[in-house]
Amino acid sequence: MADPTRGGPDVADDLRVALLGYGLAGRHFHAPLIRLVDGLSLAAVVTKDPDRADAVSEDNPSTTVLPAVEEVWSRADEFDLVVIATANRAHLPQARAAITAGLPVVVDKPLCRTSAEAIALRDEADAAGVPVTVFQNRRWDGDFLALRQAVVAGRLGTVHRFESRFERWRVEPKGYWRESGDPEDLGGLLYDLGSHLVDQALQLLGPVRTVDAQVRRVRPWAEVDDDAFVSLTHESGAVSHLSMSAVAAAPGPRFRVLGTQGAWSSFGLDGQEDAMRAGKSPYDTPSHHARLLTSSVGDALGEEALQDSRGDWPEFYRLVVPWARGEGPAPVELDDVIATLRVLETAAG
Repeated sequence: MADPTRGGPDVADDLRVALLGYGLAGRHFHAPLIRLVDGLSLAAVVTKDPDRADAVSEDNPSTTVLPAVEEVWSRADEFDLVVIATANRAHLPQARAAITAGLPVVVDKPLCRTSAEAIALRDEADAAGVPVTVFQNRRWDGDFLALRQAVVAGRLGTVHRFESRFERWRVEPKGYWRESGDPEDLGGLLYDLGSHLVDQALQLLGPVRTVDAQVRRVRPWAEVDDDAFVSLTHESGAVSHLSMSAVAAAPGPRFRVLGTQGAWSSFGLDGQEDAMRAGKSPYDTPSHHARLLTSSVGDALGEEALQDSRGDWPEFYRLVVPWARGEGPAPVELDDVIATLRVLETAAG
């Protein structure tokens, strides 16, 4: 059942959610956001792992634990929405199964490997009249929201270069599927972090004309890419330089954005992920600060220290509620996902 402490409509009207998977994404991102947002009730979680099943019962005492995803399809009339937070290799087949069952579906990124697969899924969903969206949560990072607001307001003039980074220092193997060299696992940083960086670049600067990339393995034990750089030339003429790395001992700025009237720079990742992994609210995060340089006369620059907007991952699920009821647009359109996948598959070569 939904959290009885929440305000809003009667919980009897909540959309009954079946969440597939209770690993990192399911337990620490999707389940807390579903509990937080009015209009959603976490009715069931699918996991066959006994420890994760215990965690479901501990975190969500009124939620049913199902040992197999097939039970969701056979009991489809008991649910109003499916959320897929399983391993990458399961995203596409489980999304298709949800469509067959007639259940609106949220899929964690990446949806699949290729744009052709995504187009086929979109067409299948359209033919069945079943809505599908993808969890591109970092559209609602505080730093990106603040940057986008500054760009839309024209404070940088015309943006001609967007630099964006997810750079970390992780040199020891963790032994999970994201490090697997099996192509079905869609491991590696390009499809993991790159799904966010490319999506943000397209949201900020629009469609892409050309893609260049360096995608490599640096750590001696690595089976998949752990360091990648993607350069995009947008149809506007602006360029995006996107860097993702697990071997960056000295990370660069999270954002450095150059415009005809100034620049924007900020350091450090949005704190919602760390907060939620620690069992806290996504709103319980420290503020980061950005540096905005602007020019109004000649070569003189004025400097302004800005606080990020509040990050708001719950907004994705607030938009899910009317969308799943057929009363509003998708939080993330599948055409946007297809555009991102075109970039990623080109970069992958």
